[in-house]
Amino acid sequence: METTLTPYYEDDLLTPKEIRLASAGKWLGYGALIYGGLTLILAIAGIVAGVNSPSLFNTLAGLTLNRFTGTADVALLIAILLSVGNICAVIWVMVGVLAHEVWSPLGLLAWMLFNIGLLVTLGYLPAVIAIGMSIYLFYSLRADLRAFRMNPLMLKELRERMRGARAFVVLSVYLGLMSGFAILVYLIERNNNPVTLASVTGELGRRLFAGIVGLELLLILFIAPAFTAGAISNERERKTYDLLHITLLPKPSFIIGKLQSALSYIFLLLLAAIPLQSIAFLFGGVTEVEVAISFLILMVMAIAFGTVGLYFSTTVERTVTASVRAYALAFAITIGFWLGLSILTRFLTELFSGTNATITAQGFLIYLQAIANGLNPIVAALTSQEILVNQQGVFFYEVILRDSSRLPVIAPWLIFTVIYMLLSSVMVVLAVRRMRRVEA
Repeated sequence: METTLTPYYEDDLLTPKEIRLASAGKWLGYGALIYGGLTLILAIAGIVAGVNSPSLFNTLAGLTLNRFTGTADVALLIAILLSVGNICAVIWVMVGVLAHEVWSPLGLLAWMLFNIGLLVTLGYLPAVIAIGMSIYLFYSLRADLRAFRMNPLMLKELRERMRGARAFVVLSVYLGLMSGFAILVYLIERNNNPVTLASVTGELGRRLFAGIVGLELLLILFIAPAFTAGAISNERERKTYDLLHITLLPKPSFIIGKLQSALSYIFLLLLAAIPLQSIAFLFGGVTEVEVAISFLILMVMAIAFGTVGLYFSTTVERTVTASVRAYALAFAITIGFWLGLSILTRFLTELFSGTNATITAQGFLIYLQAIANGLNPIVAALTSQEILVNQQGVFFYEVILRDSSRLPVIAPWLIFTVIYMLLSSVMVVLAVRRMRRVEA
């Protein structure tokens, strides 16, 4: 039977089943582009509405979230966040379909059900795109569901990692550092403040919790790129890279298998540290919402920097070079961009402080600082905790402007999640494309 070539496998002769899977991945890629264009349109329209056409907020809210009972500007922010979330979801499902991952049909189903829920509860009209695309893909792939399976490369990597003593040594050292740091923070706080007073106010629990989460963020910043920076380059250095190509695995399976094996162990580290975070409950001042948000920030950070290391592993031949580039980008995002935007925000604030700055300029500076805080995981976690302690809101909080109007601002942890999930989605796609380009 004659086969054709597709843009996803330019050098391979595909079976009809593989052609259908590649076509499904192509349609999912189109879905990501559609939601990307929608996000850009909503963002531009929101800026225009905020500058000189406030009534446009009501129109945009009616076109996107027609069942939302809150204010129109909050509805627009929610619509933008949901569109970005759909971009990330469809990209990961696309990569999973191309890699024949067992979780990709479940991911496609969850994506469809989530958008159905948004359409029913909030009237999120762009959900129709995801629902229609999911139904079409399930229909076209109904005979190919057996093609999706557990990634054999991931299973191999996990078995090799957990059979040796290194994995348990790293886990023990990780928990030892966390425990020692928690004891140190407790002793310092006990000496500086009466234990009874600190326990009543919850200040001891909050500081202990913030210290543990901050240390976890620093450790993940160093561990995540290290686990993935040698994923592909190590195979080249050990002269085993060519052996992967004599298998029947599709090319994206190499990337996803390596990423899943590394992230599985990192998630094990995060889960093992939850009891240490829960110690803060003994002293009060910390809620379950704060623990959930901190765990989400840690997971998103691990995924983002894991994909950064994986991408650079596909671009160079040596692991050392890949590690240096991965750490450079990680520190540039978390420290460089955050510091640059913070300095720019302060400069503009001082520049406009002596003049009659418009309300639009004030709102722009507030959001610029919010984006800067979202780039740094530690700052995002600390500011989110402060907002929760002051009971200003979980997803949004309000800032009072000079004219006494209220500006809704997205919570720092939500901005962080959006930025870093977009980063991870872009990096995993670039890693797959880079690997194919090198092999071509």
